[in-house]
This record gives sequence, C-alpha cells and structure tokens, in this order.
Amino acid sequence: MGRRKVAIKRIEDKSSRQVTFSKRRNGLIKKAKELSVLCDVDVAVVVFSSSGKLYDFSSTNSLTGVLQRYNSHVETEEKQSNYARYMTIGELVQTLESDIEEPDQLSVTDLVHLEQQIGSALLETRSRKNCLLMESIAHLHEKEKMLEEEKRHLEEQISGIKKDSEEVNEMGVGVDFTSLATSVVGTQQQAAATLNLL
Repeated sequence: MGRRKVAIKRIEDKSSRQVTFSKRRNGLIKKAKELSVLCDVDVAVVVFSSSGKLYDFSSTNSLTGVLQRYNSHVETEEKQSNYARYMTIGELVQTLESDIEEPDQLSVTDLVHLEQQIGSALLETRSRKNCLLMESIAHLHEKEKMLEEEKRHLEEQISGIKKDSEEVNEMGVGVDFTSLATSVVGTQQQAAATLNLL
C-alpha cells in the first residue's frame, strides 16, 4: 500500500504537530544542505517554532552575511521598482547628471542601479520610436492607396475623353477641339468686354 496524501492544513493534535515540525524541519535543513552543495549556492534557512525557539542553517560561515546580502538585494529591488514607477526619462537624466557630478558618493550598487535605469529608459525610447515609425508607415500606405485610386480615376477620365474624341472622328465630323476651345474662350472674352462697355 502506497503513502497517502497528507492534507495541508493545521494539525490539531499538539503532540502530532510537534513531531511533524521536528521531522519536516530536519528534512528542510537536509534539502538546503544538498542544494548548497549540488548547485554551489549560498543558502540560509531561518525557522521559528510555535514556542518561539529559533532554528537556523547557513551554507556559509555566517548566517548574518547571507541575511545582509538578502536585505541589500531587497532594498535595491524596491528602489528600482520605485524609480521605474515614478521617474520619467528627463528625471532620470537629471538624477544621472547629479550623481556623476559627485562620483565619490556612488557605490557599485548605485552604478548598477543607474545602468539598469538607463537600459530600461533606452528600451522604452526604442519602443516608442518603433511605434511612431509603424504609425508613419501605416499613414504613408494610406496616402499611397489614395494616390493610386486618384491616378486610376484620372486614367479612366482620360480614356473616356479619348474614346469620345475617336467616336466623333469616326462620325466624320472633323472637329478640331483645340480651335473649338480657343473660339469658345474668345467668344467669352468678347461677351465680357461688351458687358464692361455697358
């Protein structure tokens, strides 16, 4: 018969709860040791029992050193998230300029943080530039379609005029459209001159 699945909920019996805590705590610490050796990583485990007793494990010589590294990492991530949430690119440039003017006050963590901010600002700028380029290309495609439609419409008009001209010539009426247009314009000018005299 196989092992039955244990429901993950608070064990009501105090003695059973204490036995389970001891077994699982030892198992957790064993897994942490294995992880540190197999993967060559720094591992720290801190456990407080229900009575307030402390149990800890560190794969390095100092549990305090691992915890300090953890705290500095968390603080850096909080700063980055705050900067990313609230700083505009202009504010980022101003902050960078003021930090560079006082290089003695910059730590390695600050420089890494500034590098990450500049990288994210560049990504945002490139993304915006690509978006504007795509909008511009879409607008130019629309304009190209409109011009092609207008060209097609004008070609249809020209072919219609040529067709009408050929039909008139086939009917045997030798009409010179250029001279006809010139005489119409001349007649209009004479009429306008007559009206001006009146």
